[in-house]
Amino acid sequence: MAIVKSSGISGRQHNIAEQVFSRAAGAPLVAGNDVQLLRDARENYPAWLRAIQQAQQSILFENYIIEDDEVGRGFAEALAARARDGVQVRVLYDWLGCLGPASRDYWRFLRDAGVEVRCFNPFQFDRPLAWMGRNHRKTLTVDGEVGFVSGLCVSHKWVGDAEKGVAPWRDTGLEIRGPAVADLVRAFAQGWSTVGPPLDEEGCLSARASLPRGDVPLRVVAGVPWSAGLFRVDQLIASLARKRLWLTDAYFVGTATYVQALRAASRDGVDVRLLVPGSSDIPALRPLTQAGYRPLLEAGIRVYEWNGTMLHAKTAVADGTWARVGSSNLNPASWLGNSEIDVAVEDAGFARCMEDMYLQDLEHATEVVLGGRARRMRAAPALPRSQRRAAGRRGSMSRAAAGAVRLGNTVGAAVTNHRELGRTESKVVFGAGVVPLALAGVALYWPHVVAVPAAVLGAWAGIALWSRALRLRRQEAQGTQAQPLPEHEVPPGPVVTPAPALPEAKDSQAPEAGPHPH
Repeated sequence: MAIVKSSGISGRQHNIAEQVFSRAAGAPLVAGNDVQLLRDARENYPAWLRAIQQAQQSILFENYIIEDDEVGRGFAEALAARARDGVQVRVLYDWLGCLGPASRDYWRFLRDAGVEVRCFNPFQFDRPLAWMGRNHRKTLTVDGEVGFVSGLCVSHKWVGDAEKGVAPWRDTGLEIRGPAVADLVRAFAQGWSTVGPPLDEEGCLSARASLPRGDVPLRVVAGVPWSAGLFRVDQLIASLARKRLWLTDAYFVGTATYVQALRAASRDGVDVRLLVPGSSDIPALRPLTQAGYRPLLEAGIRVYEWNGTMLHAKTAVADGTWARVGSSNLNPASWLGNSEIDVAVEDAGFARCMEDMYLQDLEHATEVVLGGRARRMRAAPALPRSQRRAAGRRGSMSRAAAGAVRLGNTVGAAVTNHRELGRTESKVVFGAGVVPLALAGVALYWPHVVAVPAAVLGAWAGIALWSRALRLRRQEAQGTQAQPLPEHEVPPGPVVTPAPALPEAKDSQAPEAGPHPH
């Protein structure tokens, strides 16, 4: 692997490291690709639309949020036009992510044009918690020859409004050409099959799909719930980095194990930097985000906050040889709860481009520093500080869940006294103390306010379980009996009849729980 080669170790050690990364990521290293770095919607959206317009065989498009606005309608018209010309167009959208932004008329327009549209993990009455796991991937593949992976959803927020002085959201994406695009097709097929008949993967690949288009090796890390593949990769990179590890994340939640890995790297002399939003699209989460700065800063990690509208990019670059771009945030939602997709590129030239972009981003960021016992803010050296703008109002449940995780960590530390808390975290602890006191007061003076919701939830849970049990019995009654073996093949003892396959088996990879990022 490139990041290991740079350390000058032996070829045998390099082979072992290569095997470790392949197993941790659950993805092989694929050579022969051409990779282009795309910044913000101004570069990503036009590239997506050009590829759609040039499609000859198939278009596979999945995204967490597709909004029924001028941006979303532009993509709908482009997809519909190719479908009318005979191209096989398939769109997979997330039920929760598109619950408000996209209307039924939007999906009807696509279906009427011949686009096959599927909804990922819609709400089900008898599975009340299954909706928490989401498909957070953002990919587009055309003819199996060109693919795009990014953190961008389809919405006007990524474009901004120059007339109103609203800057576009900051985000990063990739354009990939070469054999690795087939891995993007396979990843799409995995999500597609969870909500309907499987995809004919070979039918989505042109005859030129497997041809080398460059010399860049990369891995397509397609995460599914509870696989934690990217988490293992992030841990390995934090452990192997020798000089630099620069991270950008939209909804960073400092889990103990990952923060420890970053702290250890910084104390070993690695230049660890973290760039996060200065204003989130959920303002209530900002104090919780800031509460996690202290352990990083005390270990020498440099933390920066983006000045402007929302910073939504999810990237990493290490030692000028390894880089990652994709949909995963550095929090438990992405690591464990969602279907995500990221591309890990092992190429020095591409990593240098990522580092240059990172330094440009720091010119529009403010560094967070510790001064004495109090936390204070300062601009990065010799860099101007621009005016922060208000972020969008709409957020996703994943960010609330991520905040809940951080809140739980802080409150747990206060209760168990297993680590020292900083002054910044006192606000979180104080607020957490108000909640149980308020609930206790409500329960004492207005018991029905607590009892009625509890009764409704209990009734819902009971009915949901009964409904599921009745469905299972009905399926068992309708199932075919196993054919008896010939008499000479019947083994001694009782014969176990296999249970009939359940329709829910196709959803086995659909997430059952866990927050979902944006």
